[in-house]
Formats: sequence, C-alpha cells, structure tokens
Amino acid sequence: MPQWLEMLILSIVQGIAEFLPISSSGHLVLLQTAFRKMEETILINVVLHAGTLLSILCIYHQQIIDILTKHRRLIGMLIIGTLPAATVGLTIKTLFPNVLESPWISASMLIVTGIGLLWIRKQPEGPTDYAHITWKQAFAIGCFQAVGILPGISRSGSTIFAGLLVGLNRNSAATFSFLLAIPAILGATVLELKDLGEAPPDGMPRLYLLAGAGVSFFVGLFALVWLKRWLNQGRLHYFAFWCIPFGLISLVALVIRSLLNQHP
Repeated sequence: MPQWLEMLILSIVQGIAEFLPISSSGHLVLLQTAFRKMEETILINVVLHAGTLLSILCIYHQQIIDILTKHRRLIGMLIIGTLPAATVGLTIKTLFPNVLESPWISASMLIVTGIGLLWIRKQPEGPTDYAHITWKQAFAIGCFQAVGILPGISRSGSTIFAGLLVGLNRNSAATFSFLLAIPAILGATVLELKDLGEAPPDGMPRLYLLAGAGVSFFVGLFALVWLKRWLNQGRLHYFAFWCIPFGLISLVALVIRSLLNQHP
C-alpha cells in the first residue's frame, strides 16, 4: 500500500477515534501492525495527535479564554488532573515502551473500553459544573486519564466516565475531559518533537506527516461535535458495539497470525 494512502487512513482513524470513545491509540497500533514496522507507531501517533489538539483548541476556545480570565482556579485543577497521566506516562515510556505498541494489549483493552461504555448508560449525571470542580474530583479524573494511556483504553471515554462518576453533569464531564487533553497531548508532543528533527523513519516524507496532521484536524472537528451531541442524547454507549466486536476480532486475527508465523 502506498505511504500516502496509509497516512490518509491513519489520519482519518486518528481524527475520529481521538474524540469518539473508541481509543485512537488502540486503533493506530492495530492498523500499523498491518501497515508497517512498529518502531514508527509512537512518532506517527504524536504527529496525528497534534492535529487533533488543534481541533480541541478550536471547539473549546471560549472555555480556554474563560479559564485564562474568569476561572483561573481551573488552571490548578487541570494541573492536578494532569499529574497522574504525566507520572504514569513517563514511567511506561521509560521502563515499558513495548506496552504502548502492543497489538495484544490494544485489542484486549478495546473490550474493556466497550464494557465501560455500557456502564455509562446506567450512570446518571451529577449536578456539578466543570467551573466548580474540586481538586479531589480533578485528581480522580486524572487517574482515569492515566489508565487511558494504555492503547485500547479510550482517553475520552475513561475521563468522561470518571467525570460522571464524581458528580459532573454530562456537558461538564466532556468539557473537562477535553480541556484535560490539552496538556496531555501537548506534553506527549513535546517529548517526541526531537524525533521529528531527525530523518523520518523508512523515508516517510515530512509532507505526509504534515498532511496527516491536517486531515486529523478536520476530521477531529467533526468527531468532537458528534461526540458532544451523542453524549447529551445519552447515546455514548452505542460505541461499545464497535469496541467489543473489533477487539474480539482483532484478538482472533492476532492468534491466527501468530499460528501462521509458527508454521511456515
């Protein structure tokens, strides 16, 4: 398959799956298992995440302005919510980097994500607005975001799940989830920027990487609006009917592939 087509497919998947609760990292790992060497997974993930980061900044620009002007206490809440993911992410990246690139973990965790989405359907929304979130609530949501570092666990799904669990209303759970994504995605991007200064792996043109970020940005805008609408309509659990079957099918495919590789 041509590299440009691979990047196009990965960009569309990233733009959709970053915001919809189906795990962009899990899908990218599984797709790249079929497309190319696993060494490229983290680099391409970060480039495509940069595109979706711009989507968040566009959709939530007014909330960001409010945080910088009227609700400055939320800066501290976002820092508290980011600490667990930063700690866990750096630890896994340093000591267990293969975890982030494992198709077996990705497929298994997609099933876990699906089960969590089914639970959301039964969870009533709370009364709390994100502007009045406490540090305990922010930290609890941050712990769920740390779990979302595992490929196959949806970051948006897990943090929205946590937001409802600690008493936020549906709109506020989504808003705080994506505001919390800004430092998480930005931090991961900064850690990998040094790789972009080196020669792209396997001759991957920089133009393809930039185009991929652009596609993930525009697709991400659409996906973010879609998620907010379905969350307010109580339809978020519908995505479980994608995650669970896809995770199971991927596990079966990995088993078959493993058996075929053992018997040339």
